Amino acid sequence: MSAKTINRLKRSEGQIRGIIKMLEDKRYCIDILNQMQAVKAAIARAESEILKDHATTCVEIAIKSGDEKNSAKKSPNS
Repeated sequence: MSAKTINRLKRSEGQIRGIIKMLEDKRYCIDILNQMQAVKAAIARAESEILKDHATTCVEIAIKSGDEKNSAKKSPNS
């Protein structure tokens, strides 16, 4: 997994802590929802990066190996 993806998830973790603090401080709901949308977008980007990495490494290696069972197991749809 790339350092970029790990950093993105760590940043999301910090944002979630911030959201919890906003809730505890009874901040304006729209501000909280905006932060939640930002976290969801960051996690979606991390998910996309992990899926791309999976396709370019795990799946590609499984296909090149010629092992059908292994290839099927590594497929994102399995």
